[in-house]
Amino acid sequence: MTDVAMLRHTVATLAYRAAKATRDVPPGFSDVRAAPGSRSAGEILAHMCDLFDWGLSMAQGQWVWQDTRPTTWDADRARFFAALAAFDAYLASGQSLGRSPEVLFQGPVADALTHTGQIGYLRRLAGAPVKGESYARADIVTGRVSAEQTPARREFE
Repeated sequence: MTDVAMLRHTVATLAYRAAKATRDVPPGFSDVRAAPGSRSAGEILAHMCDLFDWGLSMAQGQWVWQDTRPTTWDADRARFFAALAAFDAYLASGQSLGRSPEVLFQGPVADALTHTGQIGYLRRLAGAPVKGESYARADIVTGRVSAEQTPARREFE
């Protein structure tokens, strides 16, 4: 497996996990915080959007970062998956990368994996936990990076 192929599979894994963590959130979830001064769930999701806008710019040989403010949960969720799809499409295109796969992983991808876990934690604090599953058995497919994912084979209660 090439480095780019592994990066794309990691992005598909992120999509699977983020789809699960961000769907069917309770009303007001976007405002949930772990503590005063910490990012809200909505701020974390908006940051994840920014990460993949940045990641695409790096893949294209630039370095463009911008902080955006959260909008609505549904709009930011759609924006995240659109940004993830654009990033993956560039990786799949065969065009040369402006940064190495390792840098693309250690920057936006690894950061977004961490933030997906934070959203899962905030879901538990909000009384709407995400059910666990054996992710090693999940139907994760390279290139499937939308919010539409195969349902879990067996979730843990």
